[in-house]
Amino acid sequence: MTAREQYFSDFAAALKYWRGKRGYSQLKLSTESAISQRHISFLESGRSQPSKELILKLGMVLQVPLRQRNAMLLAAGYAPAYQERNLSDPELGAVRQALEFMLAQQAPYPALVVDRLWNLLMLNEPAAHMLRWLHGLPPEVNFPVDGSLNVIRQTLDPNGLRRYLPNWEEVSADLLLWIQREAMSDGPGSEATQLLSDLLALAGIADMPRLPNLDRRALPFLPMILRKDGIELNMFTTIATLGTPHDVTVHELRVESFFPADGATANWFRQR
Repeated sequence: MTAREQYFSDFAAALKYWRGKRGYSQLKLSTESAISQRHISFLESGRSQPSKELILKLGMVLQVPLRQRNAMLLAAGYAPAYQERNLSDPELGAVRQALEFMLAQQAPYPALVVDRLWNLLMLNEPAAHMLRWLHGLPPEVNFPVDGSLNVIRQTLDPNGLRRYLPNWEEVSADLLLWIQREAMSDGPGSEATQLLSDLLALAGIADMPRLPNLDRRALPFLPMILRKDGIELNMFTTIATLGTPHDVTVHELRVESFFPADGATANWFRQR
């Protein structure tokens, strides 16, 4: 499917969507972009056709993600401006080296590299060890890092990691927010929208409360509790992104690092 079919019928629809999403009036967008309000009105009504440079300028002002800027260009009849390469591409060698360094420095604690839909691309050995322990797998088993394993789907699946998450409802609510944000950015018919639909179809997900219970939360973050065979691990995570990206793949990379929330959890990882 082309971006026109996946996202918006034309550029006018895309511009109105992103202007509304950012809460900009035509006047405010005109002021921020130094484009006349009359011209913006003509663009949104389809009376004027934008140049490629104008689309890129509006995309920057409205802080449109690179993938969606490409979609706006395609909707207006232009070729994409931002490349989308595989992480194994030689031109992304410096990026991969930096990610490998970050994963290695996180040891003895787990860390993952995922794309915007939380498909697994890289992981360090502590993360692999934790997953093998949870799944009861032998040490020689490796996990696919080609994007075929979705971390959020694996976490929310009743037959996946959810079995070991006593606070799975709270964790699930936070995880779904990431995919909901991507679905809102992409619009109808996108991969993110389909993934969100698939996740909401999992048993118990659609009916769970979506608001966090802040009254009984003692910690300043939501802990991810894993419990198996009498062992309880209490962790929290941080999410890092790469700065100044000019490539769709690089722009969408996320590094999720796990940290112990108590001494017992820290010791469990150090001993391994």
